[in-house]
Amino acid sequence: MQKAEGRKQKAEGRRQRRMLAARRAFVFCLLLTAYCFLPSTARGQEVVDKMVATVNAGVIPSCGEMCLITYSDLVWQLALQPNTPLDNPSSADLNSALHLIIDQRLILQEAEKLPTIAPTLEEVKTARDELVKEFLARASLALPEFEQRLRKVGLTTTKLDQIVEQRLKIEKYLDFRFRNFVVITPQEVSDYYKDVYVPRLRSRAPGQIVPTLEQARPEIENLLKEAKIESDTDTFLDNARERAEIATLSPV
Repeated sequence: MQKAEGRKQKAEGRRQRRMLAARRAFVFCLLLTAYCFLPSTARGQEVVDKMVATVNAGVIPSCGEMCLITYSDLVWQLALQPNTPLDNPSSADLNSALHLIIDQRLILQEAEKLPTIAPTLEEVKTARDELVKEFLARASLALPEFEQRLRKVGLTTTKLDQIVEQRLKIEKYLDFRFRNFVVITPQEVSDYYKDVYVPRLRSRAPGQIVPTLEQARPEIENLLKEAKIESDTDTFLDNARERAEIATLSPV
């Protein structure tokens, strides 16, 4: 009985915290909206955008862009996804981008607590070049077409570098948090080889010579490691979402 009452109180506490966060976010929204519609002479240029959601805006003091998600953030995310249309993006695409960016913000907020993982300028440049190269290959586009795609949504080179830097921080944090501690046992490799690897290979390529366990070990270890990292990341995000104060301010 006491345990049930305790769970009920915790649930009510979480509900009240979310309501408080929503109220804070609403006030923040009103202030920012008022700022956005000031005459251009007061600010230098007109800002045309809208806030879509906040992530822990009432929890992290002065978190700025890390707590705020705008419509521009959504279309920039879509612009960096090959073969995703940008003209009149669908609600499904926008919501998918929103959920992805919320997860990115949750990880980034944790990553910012570890300044030692901040990427260098050279790392950002290399990652940006790789992103562009991969995008062009997957979308079968030439570089001028890619640049035109970015201009279409107002994604400048400076902002692209900021996005790439954030993604690098996320990758480094996940490596620090999960990859360095993943352990794959010989038994797990053996079980996967027998139960998954061999049957799958024989099904896809009948008659093909099946590599031995030792030959397949590096590939299997990598597959199992990535699967564990993905599982651990999903668990981390589930817990982070449960604790977070996420307020949706404008439907997409």
